[in-house]
Amino acid sequence: MSNPQQGAAPPSGAFQSAPLPGADVVLVVDDEEDIRRLVTFNLGDAGFKVEAVENGADALAAATRLRPSVVVLDLMLPDLSGMEVCRRLRADESVADAAVLMLTARGDEYDRVLGFEVGADDYVVKPFSVRELVMRVKGLARRANERRLARGARDEGKRLSWRGLEIDPARHRVLIDGAELGLRPLEYKLLAIFVEHPGRVFSRTELLQEVWGISPDTNTRTVDTHIRRLRERLGANADAIETVHGFGYRLRDPEAARGSSSDA
Repeated sequence: MSNPQQGAAPPSGAFQSAPLPGADVVLVVDDEEDIRRLVTFNLGDAGFKVEAVENGADALAAATRLRPSVVVLDLMLPDLSGMEVCRRLRADESVADAAVLMLTARGDEYDRVLGFEVGADDYVVKPFSVRELVMRVKGLARRANERRLARGARDEGKRLSWRGLEIDPARHRVLIDGAELGLRPLEYKLLAIFVEHPGRVFSRTELLQEVWGISPDTNTRTVDTHIRRLRERLGANADAIETVHGFGYRLRDPEAARGSSSDA
């Protein structure tokens, strides 16, 4: 990743951008003033309404007040950890739909997986590219809006299926043997794209473009981490997603999947 100081230089002064009518709200949570100023300015420049705070307690209060579409959340905060803030956001029905983008100086697998365990939707590791961060926030905001619209959509009767998995594309619902599986928007989109295109192999760069809506020069380990997490969420149906070594991933033939185990 490039240095986070790359990007438009923010002006001095308050960390809240000028409100834009109908703009998606983004809450930025980071205890580093330079990061808050940089991220707030660039997201505001991209058309978002942005507010920034420096600790976990203020983040929870601001989230309840603002009902943001996206929360850009630093992992290391002076009071509550970013993990704990994310956990509490997910437990609060009034803000549980907000997409959470973890912003962290830690890059190891354990932290990424733990972030997804508590409900994070995506992550960016410091030092980061401002352009990539803005693109990821745009993608998360778009999917959050799609999910809100899907909740109120009529059941059109169309279903996509793979063995015991059933997807309702109109309402963004996933059922396993009749029981609803609660997936985060990125997890849903990732599963849906495989089931919609049975047998097609998707490279990691194609998935970054199709699911995340970001450029293919981004670190593709993002895809591997989400695939691993999605398989865990699918439980007995984890083998639905097959690794095609050297190429990418595809939906496994349901007959070939019987009696086989999911691959890494």
